[in-house]
Amino acid sequence: MLALRLARGSRPLVQLRRLLVAAASAATGFLLLYVLAGAVARPAGSFPRLLWALIPLAVTVHFAVAVARADPATRPREGLDAAGLGPVRLVLVAAVSTAVACTLGSAVALAAFLHLRGDLAGLPFDGAGAELLHAGQPLPVAAALTLLVLVPLAASAATVLALRPHPPLAPQTGLPWGIALGACGLAALAFAGRGGAGMLIGWSLTAVGLALAGPGLAYACGSLVQAGRPGALRLLAGRALQEEAPRIGPPLGVLCSVGAGALTALALRDRGGLLVPLGPLTGPAAALVALCAAATLLTSAAAARQVRSAEREALLDLGAPAKALRTAASLRATALVAVCVPLSWGVAQLTSLALTR
Repeated sequence: MLALRLARGSRPLVQLRRLLVAAASAATGFLLLYVLAGAVARPAGSFPRLLWALIPLAVTVHFAVAVARADPATRPREGLDAAGLGPVRLVLVAAVSTAVACTLGSAVALAAFLHLRGDLAGLPFDGAGAELLHAGQPLPVAAALTLLVLVPLAASAATVLALRPHPPLAPQTGLPWGIALGACGLAALAFAGRGGAGMLIGWSLTAVGLALAGPGLAYACGSLVQAGRPGALRLLAGRALQEEAPRIGPPLGVLCSVGAGALTALALRDRGGLLVPLGPLTGPAAALVALCAAATLLTSAAAARQVRSAEREALLDLGAPAKALRTAASLRATALVAVCVPLSWGVAQLTSLALTR
């Protein structure tokens, strides 16, 4: 009940983020149901399709965790301990709020799926996707509910793990592990080639490697901005980027992996055609992944800006012009783009070579 009251009394921007989480959960749930219906109609080769559908599930969970971390209601404040809202209780409140949003999305996905199959009559577009969604085959109820529960359970569990009190790690800690995982992923891609579970494993390792290396890359961008003889503006931008590296680094790495995947798909189009592991819904699934990755980065950046609001107010009180702060923010964004775009291009080139050797 407490989580529901906090959710109801949140600001419009927070509510909008939760609605976006529900929308992403609905799209992922619909995709999982589509894979299930295809597996019932054509059991052969259904397991690799289910594995590919886990990628939208993962980015949806990542987005839900970022929204939970950006929620002001989950931040410890003075006096809340006396009301019984310590760090552990706030984590549970965030997990419940995330589960509610994802459950709403799963319910919408089930209703839309059944409606487009023609199982729910009396509404517009009834049965419009009957052929695509294999309406001639019965849908296993237990399997469908199990798949729909995956998103709320995974999102709430990931929220608990991400928001639990733990000592902060240096941003450079994950850089060597990320590089190692990325190299393993490229090796797996070269070994497996195009198609099959091997390609999925290799690409997943590469994406996880970039996510782990993201904080180190963001920290390195901050060092790059401060290189040489920095003035006050570059020093402010570089230090702020280094402080934000642990928060924006992982979503930055995920977005780099999505960009590398898009560039790889364009390269493969001229070298034997595109891979469509999810059939007609491969394009919408790719769009869902890209949108969730971008939304996660924007949400994390907004949360980092809120954390640093006290520093911003202090600088303004000391007489720093607001234009200088905006220029520093633009400088940080430019540095990230200058590093991440060539990185995505390089990973795409290596991936394309591995898949077309």
